[in-house]
Parts: sequence; structure tokens; C-alpha cells
Amino acid sequence: MTYSQQLGCEIVELNVQVDHVHLLVKVPPKLSISELMGVLKGRTAIRLFNVFPQMRKKPYWGNHFWAKGYCVDTVGLDVEMIRKYVKFQEQEEARQQQLQL
Repeated sequence: MTYSQQLGCEIVELNVQVDHVHLLVKVPPKLSISELMGVLKGRTAIRLFNVFPQMRKKPYWGNHFWAKGYCVDTVGLDVEMIRKYVKFQEQEEARQQQLQL
């Protein structure tokens, strides 16, 4: 069972980029977003440091894997649009960089 399942959440879309992560999650109303983020960031950092112990030697944000903040927004009727945004964000950022060149 994954962390999200233990909390009653469903990951709808995930896009991992070089320096950030886009995540679309269905969260039950009884769970606070700060609790979800604390669990996700804490448990993934522990797992990554256990799998890649050499990462502990690099000073990530004061020896933390994740930065302190996060951005959250709610999704209503446009969930499909947001899901596509998350899924294709990496391609869009690459396209924007090409336009700037």
C-alpha cells in the first residue's frame, strides 16, 4: 500500500521534472493539505536517502531533500484540463525555452 492510499488519496497525474514535481491528487476532505505534503515530502526524502545514501553528503536546502514550500490550488470542474497541464508541463517548458532562444 502506498502512502497516498494509506491517507485515502488518489494520485491522478504525476510529472517529475529536474527541479520540481507537478502532482494532481484527489484528497479526502478530512485530510489537510499540509498533512499530506508533510507525509509525501518526509517519506519520499527518507526513501531517497536510503536508496541513494551519497545524496546525504550534498547540502540540499540545509540537508533537506525538498524545499520548504509548495504551491497548492483546488480543482473544480476543470480537472481534465489540470490533468493535461500536469502531464504535458515538461514539454511545454521545453517549448517555451526554445522560443526564448
